[in-house]
Amino acid sequence: MDKSIGLDTGDLTAISIRHEEGWKQSLGRFFRHKLAGIGLVLFVLMLLTAVLAPWLAPYDPYNIGSSYQSPSSVHWLGTDQSGRDVLSRLIYASRVSLTVGLGAVGIYVLIGTLIGAIAGYFGGWIDSIAMRVTEVFMSFPYLMVILVMVSVMGPSLGNIILALGLLGWPSVARLIRAGVMSVKEKSFVKAGIALGYSTPRLLFIHIIPNVIAPVLVNATFGIAASIITEASLSFLGMGVQPPTASWGNMLTEAQSFSVLTGKPWLWIPPALMIVIAVISINFMGDGLRDVLDPKGKR
Repeated sequence: MDKSIGLDTGDLTAISIRHEEGWKQSLGRFFRHKLAGIGLVLFVLMLLTAVLAPWLAPYDPYNIGSSYQSPSSVHWLGTDQSGRDVLSRLIYASRVSLTVGLGAVGIYVLIGTLIGAIAGYFGGWIDSIAMRVTEVFMSFPYLMVILVMVSVMGPSLGNIILALGLLGWPSVARLIRAGVMSVKEKSFVKAGIALGYSTPRLLFIHIIPNVIAPVLVNATFGIAASIITEASLSFLGMGVQPPTASWGNMLTEAQSFSVLTGKPWLWIPPALMIVIAVISINFMGDGLRDVLDPKGKR
């Protein structure tokens, strides 16, 4: 035990237990947030649909048949210009959109957390360099840079995820940095230093779990933003390329006036799926923000 700090390993264990209890209470408050609960249910259903797509889709999404069949008992959402079943393509497209959202956010949260934690903990010239690099990335015109990157690397699912992940980390880095700079002055961190804990242990076991809450909210909204960005790129022809189905390129195939007015089954379902996905994720983000924001606790 370090007398100047007044904490030992038992105190750190007690702090850890209180931290776990706090997370349990936060989960309880989240599920009492009705819209957040609805959003979570919808999001889980979309994830299950994506995972179980081969078993849920009534037809092969690449199978060519009679074009422009209207919805019927045979094809519930009709067929497209190539005779492919729209419902099957819609189900498989959920894989693309959710993969982009989760993959891109996973990459930029990891990058932002590492940069923000190192900058906030060490400070000094390391912090200055990290923040200048962050400001440079934040000054980029986001969509334009993504379009350029995808044009150079090629329009594919992996390249879209990589481009979104490499450009989305600055906001996470700033959140983590601010949290780490505040928490590193707490007594339990000083106790860990006095007890000889290594820097990685202090950062990843004791500090980051205490500052991760705002990042979770940011990441939730980031999934929705990534889904919209992928749909926008696909609509512009710079996203996932046919015949692979995505909600964005399904909308691209329905751009003509005759299709918009006479064949609504081609564009309404993918448009609705984008809206439902984004709204459900935003509901989850609102719930997390209300639960994890200390100012909003009563």
